[in-house]
Amino acid sequence: MFSRRFEPPSSSHSNKSFSKSGRHRRASSSFVKDAGISKRPIESGRRRAGTVSNAGASESTLGNPISPIVTLIIGQEQRIFAAHENVLAASPFFQSILQHQMMDSQTKKISLPDEEPEVFSSVLEYLYKGDYHPRLVHNKKRNCWELEQTGEDGRSEATIYHPSVDGELLKDTAIYCAAEKYGLEELKRISLRKQGLQSGIQASTILTSARYAYANTPDTDSKLRAHYLALIIRSRSTFKRSGTMQLEMFNGGTQLFFDLFVALCNHVDDISAAATTPRTPHSGRPF
Repeated sequence: MFSRRFEPPSSSHSNKSFSKSGRHRRASSSFVKDAGISKRPIESGRRRAGTVSNAGASESTLGNPISPIVTLIIGQEQRIFAAHENVLAASPFFQSILQHQMMDSQTKKISLPDEEPEVFSSVLEYLYKGDYHPRLVHNKKRNCWELEQTGEDGRSEATIYHPSVDGELLKDTAIYCAAEKYGLEELKRISLRKQGLQSGIQASTILTSARYAYANTPDTDSKLRAHYLALIIRSRSTFKRSGTMQLEMFNGGTQLFFDLFVALCNHVDDISAAATTPRTPHSGRPF
């Protein structure tokens, strides 16, 4: 289903999404491989032990799999997705559209030209399964969360090409922003946790993703923004030598760098306060 494209009668061309290398990027989501629509509910007993709960799938979804099908036309390429109406209704965004738009029950369609197919695939996978590829897995021995290793080299793709920035973007950041748009708080929590598990990301990609996060989240939602501020401060030795950082600060145009300045000031204040706090001669602890 994901490979199908919507072909309007008046259009004879089709666009393709390319990565930096010029090759067509295939969606890495396992949901794409599962063909998009599940004809029967996901049984909780079939979930792998240690994975996140099926929080995204509503009770109505699991208990009533027979629901009208909604066709979704996604992105500039007009990729076709299909989902059960009651699955989409778990999102306030889609519930509002389904309730207020007069749609023929036989031809229910929603067009989202500004959404990226790979991002939407992960959102839809979450709505059906409660998580998206790569899934969160709890390591009982270490008592910590890890990302499921599914790639040939034991790693999963952390970035995607995003036309809005004309470059690489952290996939989990794009998914977080989509979850904000669709009103999916649990998906925001999952994607934020996954971002904290990523490593080895280039400084330029982090800065691009941070700017994207600021542009696509409201000022009242500070969790993703705080994540990037903390990340940049922790890696300040790298960023202060980054030509990309210099260029980004010169270009400005975002709240990111003022917030970063405030966060750095607070960090310095904390260090100064700790250094000037009187300590006992024996324990070395503050009075």
